[in-house]
Amino acid sequence: MTGKTIDRTEQVSRLSARLDGTYGEADGRLLLAVAPGRSEIAGNHTDHEGGHVIAGAVQKYTVGLYHPNGGRALRLASAGFAPVEVSLDDLAADPAEYGRTSALVRGLAALFAERGYTPRGFDAVAESDVPAGSGLSSSAAFELLVAAAMNTLWAEGALAPIELAQMAQRAENEWFGKPCGLMDQASSALGGIQHMGFRDPGHIEVEGIDFDFADAGYGLCLVAVGADHAAKTDDYAAVPGEMQAVARALGVARLGDLTRADVLARIPALRSELGDRPVLRALHYFHEDALVEARAVALTAGDIDRFLALENASGASSAMFLQNIGGAVTSAQTEQPAMVALAVATSLLGGEGAVRIHGGGFGGTIQAFVPVDRIEGFTAGMDAVFGDGACQVCQIDHDGAHASWL
Repeated sequence: MTGKTIDRTEQVSRLSARLDGTYGEADGRLLLAVAPGRSEIAGNHTDHEGGHVIAGAVQKYTVGLYHPNGGRALRLASAGFAPVEVSLDDLAADPAEYGRTSALVRGLAALFAERGYTPRGFDAVAESDVPAGSGLSSSAAFELLVAAAMNTLWAEGALAPIELAQMAQRAENEWFGKPCGLMDQASSALGGIQHMGFRDPGHIEVEGIDFDFADAGYGLCLVAVGADHAAKTDDYAAVPGEMQAVARALGVARLGDLTRADVLARIPALRSELGDRPVLRALHYFHEDALVEARAVALTAGDIDRFLALENASGASSAMFLQNIGGAVTSAQTEQPAMVALAVATSLLGGEGAVRIHGGGFGGTIQAFVPVDRIEGFTAGMDAVFGDGACQVCQIDHDGAHASWL
C-alpha cells in the first residue's frame, strides 16, 4: 500500500474562486503547486553535528494556485495568515523582516535571480493541512511550495529538487533569520523516505529507501501534545550549543568531526569544564547516529522488527541522555506533556510497536509506530488525553514538492 491517491478537483475549484476573489478574475493559465510536510523517522539532533537522519515526506500538504500577473509584485494569500506582497525591485535581505513570511518569498526570488533566472510577478493563494507547530515542518512545506512554483514559472523546471531545498534553506537562514538545517527542506522536496548524511556542510548525501510501513503492518502516528514551542526556544538552542561546546573543547567545530572514543577519553576534563549535561548530549549524538545507520540497514532489508527495536532504543537515548523531552521536575516545574504522552502511548501499545519524541523535542509531538489492528484504539486513547484530532495517522508521500500547469 503506497498511500491514497489525492483528487484535488474540489480544492483547485476552491482555490480558483479565492484567487479571483482576492486579486480579480485571473486571465490565462493557472499553476498548481503542492509540497508535503515531513516526519523525522530517525535521527534526533544529529544533523547539525554532521551526522545522519532518516526523514519521510508525509501526505499532509501545503497547496497553492499561482497566476502570472505581468507586474513587478509577488502577491500570496495563505489561508489563516496575513497576505504577503514582495516587490521584485527590492530583493535584498533585511534584518527588519526577519521572522516574516515575506522574507522567505523575497529570499527565494533573490536566489532565482542569483542563478540567472528572471523573476516575474504572480498572484497566488494557498492553504495547508500541515498543522503549524505539529513537528511536520509546515515552514519547509511552504518554502518548497513557493520554490517549486518559481521553478516552473521562471526556470521551466530546470532546477533539481535538492537544489530547491538548498535555496529554501538559504532563504530561511539569510532572509528569514533562522539558522535551520537542510533536513526538512530536502525531505519535502524529494518525497519518499530519505537517508541523509550531513558530514560535508556544503553537500548533503541522500539515498532513498524503498519501504512502506503500512505494507509492513504498521501505521506512522504523530501525536500533538499541546505544548508551547515558543516557551522552549532557549531549551532547544541549548542542545546544539552544548554539543558544539564539547566539540570545541576537543578542538573541532562539530561532534561529527570526532569519534565516540575521543569523548570517552576526555570525560573527566569535560565534566569539570562544561558540566554533565553537555557530556550526556555528546554521547547521545554518537549513540543516535549509530542507531540511524542501523535503522537504514533494517528498513532497506525490510526488517520491521529490528527497526522497531532500534526506534525504541533511540527514544530511550533522547529521554535519558539528550534530555529533550522536557525540563526536570522541580517544585517550580512539574509539567511534562511529552513525557506523559510517551507514557500513555507505551501503555496503549502494550509492548508492541515503538514510540519516541519527534523532532527537536521539548513538547510538540511524539511519534509512534502502531500495529494496524491497534490504530483505532491507540488514536482514541491518545485523543482522550490530548484532545480530538491530537493523533494523526500519516502515510508516506512519494512525489515530493512539484508544480504543474492546469
